[in-house]
Amino acid sequence: MGKYRFILSGGGTGGHIYPAIAIANELKKRFNDAEFLFVGANDKMEMEKVPQAGYKIEGLWISGIQRKLSLKNLMFPIKLISSLFRARKILKEFQPHVAIGTGGFASGPLLRMVSLKGLPYILQEQNSFAGITNKILANKASKICVAYDGMEQFFPKDKIVKTGNPIRSELMKINVEKREAVNFFNLNSDKPIVLILGGSLGARRINQLVVENLPLFNNLGLQLIWQCGKLYVDEYKKYDGESVKVHAFLNKMDFAYTAANIIISRAGAGSVSELCIVGKPTIFIPSPNVAEDHQTKNATALVTKEAALMLREKDLKTEFGVTLEKLMNSKELQNRLATNIKQLAKPKATEHIVDEIENLLR
Repeated sequence: MGKYRFILSGGGTGGHIYPAIAIANELKKRFNDAEFLFVGANDKMEMEKVPQAGYKIEGLWISGIQRKLSLKNLMFPIKLISSLFRARKILKEFQPHVAIGTGGFASGPLLRMVSLKGLPYILQEQNSFAGITNKILANKASKICVAYDGMEQFFPKDKIVKTGNPIRSELMKINVEKREAVNFFNLNSDKPIVLILGGSLGARRINQLVVENLPLFNNLGLQLIWQCGKLYVDEYKKYDGESVKVHAFLNKMDFAYTAANIIISRAGAGSVSELCIVGKPTIFIPSPNVAEDHQTKNATALVTKEAALMLREKDLKTEFGVTLEKLMNSKELQNRLATNIKQLAKPKATEHIVDEIENLLR
């Protein structure tokens, strides 16, 4: 057989884009002459991130359905029909052997056309609560790669393979010395470091929480690496100082994870999977503003295994200080969380997903 052609679709957020790129990179390692094409939504971040990773991408005129009545919803049927025609044209020109969908609304029209053409496709679901696009596409999928137990409530049981979520390759083998990482952020290696992550765009409530608790961090002798997000950096840059380092975005995540003693993070699926690999004591603060409250469900899956702590946004005022002090004052609790979260890591997730894709090619 000649060169393989792979088409990948998923986007809207980093949580859908980075897994697709990781899968493409692994496929490229195995089939070095293969051709790749990504399909995304026209005005979303995949149109920038995918070319940065070295792949071609085509955009569809599509967006998700808004939860409240809006003009955008009235446009949805027109956008959907336009995207289905565009997807059909892309498939006719590219002629893929296999398609891979990692969730997000852009993958809907593409994989619908893939299934009408009778081509095989694999879905990858990152969250513990399946996304609407993947639920719609599940019946015709060849395999559905998942990261959590109990996914048969959303998908046909015989199609589910538990692989875990793909992780950015630079985090798979972190070779940074602790001292080097601490120096990189100009911090003091004698004092504990808290890494605060609000996701790629930042999280307003987490940023407010940091400001409210600066005196507490100081009293506990803690230093902060604070990723506040590009939307908020101008507002919070003034807090940057000797023991508080404010960043819009962290380009060297391996350094940040190595430097940290404790991590405070949102509970997006990608973050949760990365933090299992990193294996540090973590407090999750799930975003309440996501579909089906899936971040709370992602975090709860770890909390039930004593692998992390979780605080809901509505409880931060009363519970954050107490929880942080309890964690900082108990080496035993820190060790237990670190040990248990590491046991949930799936470092070979990307390879397992690509094994499933290879099986389809046979």
